Amino acid sequence: MNVRGLGHSATIAINERCGALAASGKRVFRLGLGQSPFPVPREVVTALQRHAHEKDYLPVRGLWRLREAIAAYTERTAGVAREADDVLVGPGSKELMFLLQLVYYGDLVVPTPAWVSYAPQAGIIGRKVELVPTSRHDWMLSPEKLASLCREDDDRPRIVVLNYPSNPTGATFKRETLQKLARVARDFRVLLLSDEIYGQVHHKGQHVSIARFYPEGTIISSGLSKWCGAGGWRLGTFVFPESLRWLLEAMAAVASETFTSTSAPIQHAAVTAFEGSPAIDDYLARSRRVLRALGGFIWRRLRDAEVVCPTPAGGFYLFVDFEAHREGLGARGIGTARQLCEQLLADTGVAILPGTDFGRPREELTARIAYVDFDGAAALDGADAARRLDEPFLREHCGPVVEAVERLVDWLPP
Repeated sequence: MNVRGLGHSATIAINERCGALAASGKRVFRLGLGQSPFPVPREVVTALQRHAHEKDYLPVRGLWRLREAIAAYTERTAGVAREADDVLVGPGSKELMFLLQLVYYGDLVVPTPAWVSYAPQAGIIGRKVELVPTSRHDWMLSPEKLASLCREDDDRPRIVVLNYPSNPTGATFKRETLQKLARVARDFRVLLLSDEIYGQVHHKGQHVSIARFYPEGTIISSGLSKWCGAGGWRLGTFVFPESLRWLLEAMAAVASETFTSTSAPIQHAAVTAFEGSPAIDDYLARSRRVLRALGGFIWRRLRDAEVVCPTPAGGFYLFVDFEAHREGLGARGIGTARQLCEQLLADTGVAILPGTDFGRPREELTARIAYVDFDGAAALDGADAARRLDEPFLREHCGPVVEAVERLVDWLPP
């Protein structure tokens, strides 16, 4: 059985554990689950209320008007022309990723550290997973590493996952690197799954899709969960090039026998989100400002404590390396990332996830911090363009995260 020994997703498990600890009266800082702290934009909520009565099954591929809106959104944000017929809507991008691996015969190539569910999904289906280590400099896949892997068996079908801005690192690719990766993918006829669900929360609003450089072989994955604050709404999107419509049709056929269609009220409301508006543009601008200020503050605080991580460029994550503290941690009986995270939670109430959950070696002292434990609505209200988002702002509006990082730093051995 492919599910034998399979546990709950690490991010879901830490969220449930934090809930149980909080219910028992313990002060907990939830830096484990990567859930957007920001509310769903008001006009999108209003659209959901307006369509709450919708009860009919919708087309398997998704509501036509929504697919039109997603195609236009893709052209606007990714810079590639797509049509409604190129779009598949599902109950979360996670479900669509699972269907892709189910219908496409090929290995799954995952650069590590990586989001926790890519490899387990492949294992459930029975696909081979190739975990590709990356440089500690930025934890991103290099074109040279991809080319070397592909040369080992250049006719082997592969799906290569590129997730950027990255969960778990917060790093992203430079345009020149994307161009080189695209050339390698084209040379070896690789199918790219470009997971760009954090694209709209690039901290400077400068996300670039690799589909610009390899349009014929790239599927763009996105959804409402990260940039629209609607993780629990469970709406994901895949946008295909015309040359891969056969793959879209195969996935839709399986979808018709599994989830049938995505929630009708959610799809109708999502039209408003993907069509966009000046108010949503302002919401995104404020979100990016808050995340950029908070990520930068944490990065500097950790750097001063000799904790190494890439400078965050998007999303709400840092992938931190405690190697400089190995000797002092070892004196406390801590020799693995999991032991580190367990002891940190027990001693301080700060919940983070070990690097092993993201495909890193057991002995490596790495972990992911999701800096999301704050009142996002209040932070957005305070983050107008005229206000400087300095440390006093962060202490006022993102206090639990600031306190959690300070507890972590104080807990480290001198």
